[in-house]
Amino acid sequence: MAKDYYAILGVSRDASQDELKKAYRKLARQFHPDVNPAPEAQEQFKDISAAYEVLSDPQKRQMVDLGGDPLAPNGGGMPPGGSPFVGFQDIMDAFFGNSAGRGPRSRVRAGADAVLRLELDLHETAFGLEAPLTVDTAIVCATCDGGGCAVGTTPVTCDVCQGRGEVQSVQRTFLGQVVTARPCAACQGFGSVIPSPCATCNGDGRVRSRRNLTVKIPGGVEDGMRIRLSGQGEVGPGGGPAGDLYVEIHERRHEVYTRKGDDLHCTVSVPMTAAALGTQLTIKTLDSEELIDIRPGTQPGSNLRLRAKGVPHLRGNGRGDIYVHLDVKTPTKLDGESERLLREFARSRGEELVEVTKQGGGFFSRVKDALK
Repeated sequence: MAKDYYAILGVSRDASQDELKKAYRKLARQFHPDVNPAPEAQEQFKDISAAYEVLSDPQKRQMVDLGGDPLAPNGGGMPPGGSPFVGFQDIMDAFFGNSAGRGPRSRVRAGADAVLRLELDLHETAFGLEAPLTVDTAIVCATCDGGGCAVGTTPVTCDVCQGRGEVQSVQRTFLGQVVTARPCAACQGFGSVIPSPCATCNGDGRVRSRRNLTVKIPGGVEDGMRIRLSGQGEVGPGGGPAGDLYVEIHERRHEVYTRKGDDLHCTVSVPMTAAALGTQLTIKTLDSEELIDIRPGTQPGSNLRLRAKGVPHLRGNGRGDIYVHLDVKTPTKLDGESERLLREFARSRGEELVEVTKQGGGFFSRVKDALK
């Protein structure tokens, strides 16, 4: 006669998986051989382990509900004379939960993200644009619509694992028989095989293709920033959802300006005479021309600032500034007449000799004090 596995665990016939697991935990703690050395306890533990093995498996439980016994010698369960011990993984699942994710895995999986490099000049990163892109990526196979099967065919259940996606092996231990599971090699864990793969995608459900896209680049982006295009990456195996496409900005070097955040910096060489006498010069900004004044007596290393002429802010209103760094150039070679005039100018200003700037008594007095 078939055993009443529900009675062994002390649960009703409509008990849920959580109720089965809770009942098994309680009884296993009570009758486990390591806890209860009595001979009858060992037999009891075998019975409750077998009951949990049967009732936690939907197929075996259905056989019990129909009046059969999957662990009987002719019931398709354990081999004759074998111990009805539940596998070690089943015991771990009962106490710590099933983290292995048993069952066949889906052929449909999410696609990978992709990164595309886009080179722009300073004007384009400052004010933005709509840039055309050409992307080589995976798309859904149009022949099989992602299913991977030839037209008019469907996947069939794997005859090795019977659709479970895994196969079990039994090993004898001092506690009895330990059942271990591994992905089925015949179907790679899918639980089904494709007897007639699609000739276009070879059963993968996707093909490589070139697509044309347009990406909107906002004004104010910087070098190294990424713009995300949701769902424009690679389609996953089995026609799964596409990943994302990231457009990475690379700003080309400008011939005049150096960018620091939203501010721009440039260097202008000014002749010594122009710095002394003062002059005007025209600066070409990103979108205009600005006339700036160089005041008489401008010193080397002086800076001029053009407000709100830099790069527009990416978030918010306004723009950065332009900083003009003045590099006063002193002539290195003079002809005879230029040298005569310059010496005459120096004599008129009393600048023929160079003096050490005095600070707090003068340099030489500080040296003298230090020696004392």
